[in-house]
Amino acid sequence: MNTYSVRAYNTAHSSENKIHDDTVARRFGFSGALVPGVDVYAYMMHLPVERWGRAFLERGTAQCRFTHPVYDGEIAEVAGREDGDAIAIELTSRGRCCASGSARLPANAAAVPVLELFPPASPPATENRSPASPATLPVGGCLNSFPLEVGAELAAGYLRDVRETEQLYPRENLVHPGTVLRMCNFALLQNVRLGPWIHVGSAVQNFSVAHVGETLTARSRVVGNYERKGHLFVELDVLVLSEGMRPVAEVRHTAIYRPRADGGILSDAAK
Repeated sequence: MNTYSVRAYNTAHSSENKIHDDTVARRFGFSGALVPGVDVYAYMMHLPVERWGRAFLERGTAQCRFTHPVYDGEIAEVAGREDGDAIAIELTSRGRCCASGSARLPANAAAVPVLELFPPASPPATENRSPASPATLPVGGCLNSFPLEVGAELAAGYLRDVRETEQLYPRENLVHPGTVLRMCNFALLQNVRLGPWIHVGSAVQNFSVAHVGETLTARSRVVGNYERKGHLFVELDVLVLSEGMRPVAEVRHTAIYRPRADGGILSDAAK
C-alpha cells in the first residue's frame, strides 16, 4: 500500500489544554507541546479514505491508539498493510511508532444507534464548569457539546492545518473525520474544567458524511472512569450528529483527564 507523509502541526497552541504548550508539556516528561490526538487520527485516516473513498466515511470503522507523542514540525509517516479485510495502520515520527490502529469497510452499514439513548442536554456556561473528577464524570452521566457550525472557512482551514492532500473533501464539500472526532473532545472539555489532559485512543463507527455548512453536535455517556498507574481515565460513548438528528459517527473515546505529574502518560496508557 501507499505510505503518506505529513509535516505535523500543533493546531492547539492557544488551547485551554496546556499539554499543547511547550512549557507545561515538558513538566510531564515530553520534549515539547503535543500535536492533538484528533489530528494524529486525521493523518492516519488519509489511507482508508484514499483506499475506499466516500464509502469509508459513510460506513467504515476505525480505531487508533496513541503510544508516543507527535511534535509540531516533525515528519509523521503513515504506513498501511493488508490485514485480512482491514488495513493495519502505523504512524511513526522521530524513528518510533507513535500511533497504531486499523480501518475496515464492512460490506453492510451498521445499525444506527437509538437516539433516545443519548438524551439532549446543554453544557454549563464555561465559567460554571466543575473540576473534572470521579464525582463530576460519573459512569452513566451525560456530556453533550455545544453546536459547531462547520462553515467553509473552518473546513478549509482544517484541511490546511492537517496538510490533507485528499481532494475528496473539497470536491464534495465533506467535513474531515478529524473534525468529527474533535466533537468528542468538546463533549468532555465543555462540561468539566480540566488541567492538562490527553486523548489516548478512539474506536469509530461511521454512519454518514457531514457536509460543509452543516452543524455538528456531540451527545455522550460516560461508560468508564478509573485509575491506572496513577492517571485518571474517562471513557465516553459519543454520538456525533449533524443538524441535531442525523448520526455521523459513534465513538468510544478514551482520555486521561488527570495525569500524574511525573510523566509517562502515553507509554503508561499503552500498557
